[in-house]
Amino acid sequence: MANVVVVGAQWGDEGKGKIVDWLSERADVIARFQGGHNAGHTLVIDGKVYKLHALPSGVVRGGKLSVIGNGVVLDPWHLMGEIEKIRAQGVEITPETLMIAENTPLILPIHGELDRAREEAASKGTKIGTTGRGIGPCYEDKVGRRAIRVADLADEATLIARVDRALQHHDPLRKGLGIEPVDRDALIAQLKEIGPQLLPYAAPVWKVLNEKRKAGKRILFEGAQGSLLDIDFGTYPFVTSSNVIAGQAATGVGIGPNSIDFVLGIVKAYTTRVGEGPFPTELFDHDGQRLGERGHEFGTTTGRKRRCGWFDAALVRQTCAINGINGISLTKLDVLDGFETLKICVAYDLDGERLDYLPTAADQQARCTPIYEEMPGWSESTEGARSWADLPANAVKYVRRVEELIECPVALLSTSPERDDTILVTDPFAD
Repeated sequence: MANVVVVGAQWGDEGKGKIVDWLSERADVIARFQGGHNAGHTLVIDGKVYKLHALPSGVVRGGKLSVIGNGVVLDPWHLMGEIEKIRAQGVEITPETLMIAENTPLILPIHGELDRAREEAASKGTKIGTTGRGIGPCYEDKVGRRAIRVADLADEATLIARVDRALQHHDPLRKGLGIEPVDRDALIAQLKEIGPQLLPYAAPVWKVLNEKRKAGKRILFEGAQGSLLDIDFGTYPFVTSSNVIAGQAATGVGIGPNSIDFVLGIVKAYTTRVGEGPFPTELFDHDGQRLGERGHEFGTTTGRKRRCGWFDAALVRQTCAINGINGISLTKLDVLDGFETLKICVAYDLDGERLDYLPTAADQQARCTPIYEEMPGWSESTEGARSWADLPANAVKYVRRVEELIECPVALLSTSPERDDTILVTDPFAD
């Protein structure tokens, strides 16, 4: 038995969906442990494209249990819409195949309204780049002990009390932002209507997962955003509202840290970022445009164009250490096909001092310039390669140099969006 945590090791969009799906065939349980529907995973299976936001990536695989853990914040209306959409693609989703932790906080319409109003009110340079889905305000309510959780939907008196407590906080905020007060009765009616749809999926996830673990079942823990968006270790304040790193997998579902056997970091062969915030290796030239076009770099959730840049080994080495990553899955290697020369950031220059990590202070981050190492590219295609022998020599050299610089081995190598176009080096599920 081996349990595996999958985390993004950059700013997200590393290709976690495909890798989780690839691994899920060998897992018994796939559990989401943080984030909301602001992150999207695109899966391509037998030519059919599935776009998931709230549902765990393993839900498209038959015979698996998919779990939404308490570390997630859940928009129940979005979830029900997504379930219907995926069902229309021929995927069966029932309370036997999908469980939601009873203590999962719910994203309400008022959270999205607050999210968008704050972003509109923010001055230029202070905008976070939020998707406006209400993720941050919901996490705030969770920490402020005023969230409405899945279990609250089962009892009307409890639900009304929870709503009243939340509105004591939200109405003054809305007044300050020029938003109308919350229609209390309408909100309660919405929650009472969605309750019977959501509650059949509710379960004591912590208990179920611990029983599965004791029975020798393989559990795959799936995160949402990348590690550089972690609320503590990301490029603050341009981060998400939850802990994204591997340690959150345990608290995000209610299972002990000794249940984690392997941490797999998903790493793109170059670097991208959506929204605001520092990006030392960002390119504004033809190379950056070429990476974006070849990599189809548009967000699954928002459609926003991603910023593109060279691979940043200094940052990935940092996230490998913070997550305790045992091996990486290097994705989108094929996007680099045809580049005559490739650059890798190995360190930063900060006012004449060489740093092997990105400092925490925002002003220092802004002054960091990348120190590059150049490598020859390759003209041959790597798309669809399924063995090392299929790769050009310079592509192999690039991968090996990445391993050396981030001080972590490659466990998987992905060469296209197709599930089977994957080179297995180390099996994360090996006992």
